[in-house]
Amino acid sequence: MRSYSFFTIILLCLLILLVDTLAFYWLQSITQLIHSTNIQNLINIVFWVFTIALVASIILLKSRLDTMHPYRKQLLVTSLYGITIASFIPKLIFVLVISVLYFTNYVFSDEKSLIIIPVIGLFSWVLPLCVILYSIFRTLYRFKIHRIKIKFEDLPAPFEGLCIVHISDLHLGSFKSRHHILDRAVKIINHLEPDFIFFTGDLVNNHAWELRGWQTVLKKLVAKTGKYAVLGNHDYGDYSEWKNAKAKLSNFESIKYFYKKIDFKLLLNESAVIEKEGKKIAILGVENWGNPPFKQYGDLKKSLKSVSDIPFKILLSHDPSHWNEEVTKKTNIALTLSGHTHGMQAGINIKSKNWSPIQYKYKQWAGLYKHFNQYLYVNRGLGWMGFPGRLGMRPEITLIELQQ
Repeated sequence: MRSYSFFTIILLCLLILLVDTLAFYWLQSITQLIHSTNIQNLINIVFWVFTIALVASIILLKSRLDTMHPYRKQLLVTSLYGITIASFIPKLIFVLVISVLYFTNYVFSDEKSLIIIPVIGLFSWVLPLCVILYSIFRTLYRFKIHRIKIKFEDLPAPFEGLCIVHISDLHLGSFKSRHHILDRAVKIINHLEPDFIFFTGDLVNNHAWELRGWQTVLKKLVAKTGKYAVLGNHDYGDYSEWKNAKAKLSNFESIKYFYKKIDFKLLLNESAVIEKEGKKIAILGVENWGNPPFKQYGDLKKSLKSVSDIPFKILLSHDPSHWNEEVTKKTNIALTLSGHTHGMQAGINIKSKNWSPIQYKYKQWAGLYKHFNQYLYVNRGLGWMGFPGRLGMRPEITLIELQQ
């Protein structure tokens, strides 16, 4: 809410009131089927008390955001965001469905419709509400392992069967210090016994204080050969207001130093060489590089400079749009690992059929992509940001096996 103007917030509240007024109008066609006047009045009172409280809370929170402690601000914003979505979307669907049924009378044309249409309308309200509540209270922390095998012509023989765990977008501030939740993910990852663990950015939402208490949890991550990470767009503190440049820099340095505490090598436009039985592969990491309005801190040429003679390269780059812009056709990087999109935390995954509204913004948004002999994998994220739920986009742990 902080990033939106007060005028925008007022427009949002007016839209909520408009939809709720229409929903209340059509709700009367359902409540009139109830014989008890007291129950009818109770439903009406509860409906409007909730609506008025929601709108008042949005306006009040917006007006007081600047004076709140960042932790309390984050907690209230995400909670209110979830309540607003859970309230607004089902009512909007209800209004659209019942309006179409009544005004077109497309399905029903007799007196039975006076009873059946309200029932269908009520179902169109309750079903989306249940789905949204399920995404908040059930699937938000149901970690899912995606197992991927990729074949490469240039993979050196000693690295045949190399296992990589790829995770991304932890957004630790969203966990609200509930360490036990992420501890479950750590146990899952360690059970996979990976050679490498790669983390592709967005460790926090904005602030270094979000890292308090997490060192003990994340240091438990175990990889046979190494653990590497890059920064995401949220790790730079660009989405917060700071007293001065020094405060922002101090926050940034604290975030970078945290990786040392958990035994991860943070790659800042640099590379690492891994040697096995006389053969080498290169692991590259760039700082965040995204299309506007996202800033471009990344310098791929700099990270390539010292490993240009190594034929097999793996790149860690937070934003998948970087792959199209600077990797494919312009480099010989075999595999790029990214995150950033979260799969919008909402979509459809049915076998090979994947859809999410985020695909209209990002060409590559979740899963494996190929361009000739170059691959990109986009992780759906382990944490969450904004809406405190995941619908059809469960938090992801990716296990990638490299094959010749």
